[in-house]
Amino acid sequence: MPRNRDLRRITRSLRFRLTVGYALFFCVMLIGVGAIFRQKLAASLDSQIREALDQEWAGLLGYLRIEKDKGVYKAIWFYDRDQPDESFFIERLRRVYFVADAEGHVLSDQQQDNLQTSEAYESIGRDSPAKIAAVIRSGQPHWEVRKNSRGIPYLIRSGGVMSEDNKQLFFVAIGRSLADNQRILDQFTWTYVGVIPLVLITGCLLGWFLAARALTPVLEVAQAANRISGSNLSLRIPSRGAGDELDYLIATFNRMIQRLESSFNQIRQFSTDVSHELRTPITAIRGQLEVALFTANTAEQYREAMLNSLQDIERLSQIVRALLLLSQAESGQLALQKTRLNLSDLIADVVDQFQIPYEEAGVRLTADLHECFAEVDRIQIERMVSNLVSNAMKYTPPGGEVSVSLRPTPEAIEIAVQDTGCGIPADHLPHIFDRFYRVPGGASANREKGLGLGLSFVDWIAKAHGGAVRVESTPGKGSRFLISLPISPSTPDVSETGEPVPSGMNEL
Repeated sequence: MPRNRDLRRITRSLRFRLTVGYALFFCVMLIGVGAIFRQKLAASLDSQIREALDQEWAGLLGYLRIEKDKGVYKAIWFYDRDQPDESFFIERLRRVYFVADAEGHVLSDQQQDNLQTSEAYESIGRDSPAKIAAVIRSGQPHWEVRKNSRGIPYLIRSGGVMSEDNKQLFFVAIGRSLADNQRILDQFTWTYVGVIPLVLITGCLLGWFLAARALTPVLEVAQAANRISGSNLSLRIPSRGAGDELDYLIATFNRMIQRLESSFNQIRQFSTDVSHELRTPITAIRGQLEVALFTANTAEQYREAMLNSLQDIERLSQIVRALLLLSQAESGQLALQKTRLNLSDLIADVVDQFQIPYEEAGVRLTADLHECFAEVDRIQIERMVSNLVSNAMKYTPPGGEVSVSLRPTPEAIEIAVQDTGCGIPADHLPHIFDRFYRVPGGASANREKGLGLGLSFVDWIAKAHGGAVRVESTPGKGSRFLISLPISPSTPDVSETGEPVPSGMNEL
């Protein structure tokens, strides 16, 4: 059983499958190349033997005469029998040859009265009179391959030859054995077939080696990935610098780990935020109830303790709702509900809602709005502007001024909220968009501090719409928050929320 499991593991491995792929590729390629070369070789041999027969046919016309002798046509060979070259050429012509009249009667030799046909030609069979007549009438050379009783193929070239008196055409055929050609082809085939296993074995070994080298970086990536856990998500796999598919895989894997790290950090941050922010109101509620339990003597004292506890519980509820909503938005569980809106009307409504609170706080609120249309989520844009206007009021002393502006630019739509408040020190600016971050001593003592989540929502809403938010601030002179929204918002990488805002969420 262990041996079978090891065998299955090997056969299912990518290295084995790549090797088998190499072997099959080499096998198909070798068979295809062999077939092509064999066909080319056969065509070359056939061309050579046809050229040789054409040359012999031309020589035959120079040496063979068909003349009438005593009323009978006979074949006469004109050559010098004392010349070895001519004698050899004629003998080679007559190894496979046949001479007959149009009716298929074989002609005889004028001197020896021998029939003009060879033993080899007789072994493949004489041509029928109908075939002879057809070849003579065509006036074109006729080629065919015929086999004798032993299966030896012969290439035959036949055609018509005119008698010396130009009165009658005669059928003449010469040929050559294709046995040598067939032997050469067979030798090539068997030699090639014998080489294929050696090449396949070599190809398999080479494929096994190359597959191992190709998969080594993949195994290293897998080992590095195996070392990554929730406690060391900051680990990254170094790029090989080759710019190939494996480097692309490594880069993709690193981006995935980065997203996982971000998700884990969000979970840790959420747990930390919850444990930190909920501790204070829970402790206060518990303390107030314990005091009421052990020290309260009258109904009014119990009533005051319960009222204080309810206020802390309400604050606790706001924190929980805000954390859940922000965590869902940042983790991609919510989506924007975008419609085409006139931002000028939307921001004007928000400014109108804050006029009375601003008058009570002794702060002047103004707006300079230009007509701008954009695809946005109305609820989220209202929340974003409300949070900025609310924060500006908290950090601006009586007699100060807050201005809201909206104007289009060629590249984006800009929303600015500027105040003349206490400003933000430079060392706090990088952290103001973090959850629960509050600038120490920034708010007036008589103002209620927020939850420290408002600017986190502002940052997320701007990014969710494909935009960005930045802040400019001078301590003692005020701050300016500038939001840039694209005219044609791009689809962000994170999901956004379009759900209604719970009560009290616009003043976080």
